[in-house]
Amino acid sequence: MKTVVHVTHEAVQKIGGIGAVLHGLLTAKYYAEHVDRNILVGPLFNTDGPAELRLGHDGEVLYSSMDGLINHPLAGALAEVERKYHVELIYGRKAFHDKFTGITSHPEVLLINVNHFDQARIGMFKFHLFEKFGIESNWYEYIWDYEQYLRIAEPAIDALLAIGCGSVQHPAVIFSHEYMGMPTALAARLNAPAQFRTIFYAHEVAPMRRIVESHPGQDIAFYNAMRQATREGLNVNDVFGSQKFFYKYPLVDAAKHCDNIFAVGDYVVDELRFLDSAFKHKNIDLAYNGVPAFELSLEEKMASRNRLQHYCETLLGYRPDFVLTHVTRLVLSKGLWRDVRVMEHLEKLLRHENQSAILLVLSTETSGRRTDDVQNMEASYKWPTAHREGYPDLTGGEAAFYAGVQEFNARSRNAKIIYINQFGFDRRTCGDRMPADMEFMDIRHGSDLEFGQSVYEPFGIAQIEPISFGAICVYTALCGCAGFVRHVAGPAGTENAIEVDYTQSNEVHPHSIEDCLLIDRANREYIEGTVAQTIAAEIHRRLPRSPAQFERLLRQGYKLASRMSWEVVARDYVLPGIEKALAQPTAVIRQTAAV
Repeated sequence: MKTVVHVTHEAVQKIGGIGAVLHGLLTAKYYAEHVDRNILVGPLFNTDGPAELRLGHDGEVLYSSMDGLINHPLAGALAEVERKYHVELIYGRKAFHDKFTGITSHPEVLLINVNHFDQARIGMFKFHLFEKFGIESNWYEYIWDYEQYLRIAEPAIDALLAIGCGSVQHPAVIFSHEYMGMPTALAARLNAPAQFRTIFYAHEVAPMRRIVESHPGQDIAFYNAMRQATREGLNVNDVFGSQKFFYKYPLVDAAKHCDNIFAVGDYVVDELRFLDSAFKHKNIDLAYNGVPAFELSLEEKMASRNRLQHYCETLLGYRPDFVLTHVTRLVLSKGLWRDVRVMEHLEKLLRHENQSAILLVLSTETSGRRTDDVQNMEASYKWPTAHREGYPDLTGGEAAFYAGVQEFNARSRNAKIIYINQFGFDRRTCGDRMPADMEFMDIRHGSDLEFGQSVYEPFGIAQIEPISFGAICVYTALCGCAGFVRHVAGPAGTENAIEVDYTQSNEVHPHSIEDCLLIDRANREYIEGTVAQTIAAEIHRRLPRSPAQFERLLRQGYKLASRMSWEVVARDYVLPGIEKALAQPTAVIRQTAAV
């Protein structure tokens, strides 16, 4: 019997990439056949609302002392954990359903309210983390994001044992999804090493993301510096200064104590080994993220594409020859300005052929706008063709991006960008000018090309999703999906993907680490402009112009995606990695010098 415990902040609500991974694995047939029991563990973020919604609309609460639900057979054991640590537990189940595969999974969920945690116990746990693993929690006690994950650790282990999870004969595997689960993984090694094995699931390397996003040279500076430093045997602290001040650093660094490590991309492996030389001697398994793989007919593809073209025509008054898309979160790492640079060069090429393209950017940095607000903005000033700063329209970050969109649209004739700062893609969420039969998957099915030119992207599910539906996907070489595509496509590559490497263009000539660190914003923007011209030419060459080309991209894309599905990921990457962790002997904890 295999039991997997997923420790994550997305135990109830899907927020980002980890939620997508949980959904993909839990609804994969191969994973379901080989993992008998799944338990999601995380903090209880909000004590408001009715008991029946604590695990979401698709959840069922079986035990909750704070709500008086104490009739479960395990109530006595769970109550003892609550008394021991001064916490409150929510225990139940949640449904994960995939409408495309038809698979429904019902993992158990354990949420822990740590607002009134026993101070003596958390103090002793912090002492043990320092004594055994060198983690100095006193640096970060004022950061709640750090504190809450330390507080859930020991009660999580005790609660798991109370519900029959983990035994000497059949150890359970704890997945620490990112830094959030590491305290629980370390608590397992301290308090119940025979009953649990641990895997650090690296969806990113948080200190590296922080450096990339904060350095003016971003990925071009960082990855060249990392390559040079690796050749010289240096680590991140040697090159970029001590990372000890960053609260995620010691938790990610502690992953070296886990029984196995999963990395969602090839660069994540390199970044972990750049973080600490100890990782050079640790097994790190690639565990790429899965890609939707559903066969679409050419008629279905063109129907979605026609809806997108009709929407563009309603907004701008003409029907574009090509519809390009970028569906993403509005954060710096996504490199949205690079799309604009590429569009500047692509517009000139289209002008020579009297063709047109519209780029639909679907991205926001806040929650979804209300339907009535969208309708009012649409009626007042033709949102989303035009925008205004302030609620309920543009936030500060959205306004900054839209300024670049306005400049581009003012200067270009044969290409335009429509910025839709909204969640969802249907008439209810995006206004009455959208076709009545439009739905979110149309922007995936009907896209000719999806952008995803991130400066930091451990994998990049979103930018590779439309490949199954015949879109050309443009992403940077540092994306984990690039390695996955290279792996399945082979040396010949694929017409459905354009891999871009801003860090190794002909304009980059670093001879030393110092040269890399001197790359500033001006250098970066010059390099980006030069590379964008090359990308635009390749996009222009590949864009489909005949039914035969659409058909070929559609068939090739589906064939590629079917080899990158969650079924493949579960079978070839995740389950073998779990077996490696289970094969490890019971951990012996030795005292570690303070970092």
